[in-house]
Amino acid sequence: MDSKKLAVLMTCYNRRDTTLVCLQALYKQNTIFDVYLVDDGSSDGTCDAVRANYPAVKIFKGTGDLFWVGGMRLAFAEALKENYDYYLWLNDDTILDPNALSKVFGTHNDLIEKGFPNSIIVGSTRDAITGKPTYGGAVRSKHWYSNKYEFLQPSQEIQECDTMYGNCVLIPRSVAQKVGNLDPAFIHSLGDLDYGLRARKLGCSVWVAPGFIGTCSKNSVQGSWVDTNLPIGDRLRKALQPKGFPIRAWTVFARRHSGPFWFLYWFLPYLRAVIGYKNLSASPSFSVEMKQ
Repeated sequence: MDSKKLAVLMTCYNRRDTTLVCLQALYKQNTIFDVYLVDDGSSDGTCDAVRANYPAVKIFKGTGDLFWVGGMRLAFAEALKENYDYYLWLNDDTILDPNALSKVFGTHNDLIEKGFPNSIIVGSTRDAITGKPTYGGAVRSKHWYSNKYEFLQPSQEIQECDTMYGNCVLIPRSVAQKVGNLDPAFIHSLGDLDYGLRARKLGCSVWVAPGFIGTCSKNSVQGSWVDTNLPIGDRLRKALQPKGFPIRAWTVFARRHSGPFWFLYWFLPYLRAVIGYKNLSASPSFSVEMKQ
């Protein structure tokens, strides 16, 4: 990476040990960086533990209701003030392989040589136990009736995609200058997908690095708005909460990215919550879980 300046952006809430393991793997990378970590009101001693083990980390206190997008937006805003060459989104439950940052930077350098300097690079993750792919790049479903963004399986080649899940994402300064920060319309989900889609509309591109960059387990649907074991009323209530499809955020996303008939797609997540039909695929998948 030569002498390029990198800011690693993270947010956390009440999973101290997970955050520390993530930082441990991060600091094993053969790369120089600054870490911007937003702690959104943790009560489990996360801040003290990070300060004790990684005193160089720049910690910012959240309000307690930032969730993932809000926390990452705050970290991004602070880092943007310093005009870094690169910004890396990193979920605190993503454990990087030793060569992860070298891989994403190598991918970006390859794309520069091919004439794609304004490129976002997405790292794919796998489950630590099963080895199955979990998060990374996303492509819009080819089904005409679907507004869902589906995970793109990584390969040994660089692949272009439509957008991304925000577990490990490298954003060069040229892209950040065009797109700016995460949109404040979003709270916990949709913000990462929206960022990639906005970047593409502004002439940037989104690419998946070859192979995997680390591990991150998939989030359980148990107790969520898609858990068919819950009563209908509970599912609908959860669908309207920050980790589901809060009305304002979902309206902004649907109007912005779903074409002239966006209002037809708009109803479908709530319909899915009511009828519990697993194959009603008209809503984006989510990548992040932070608030418990």
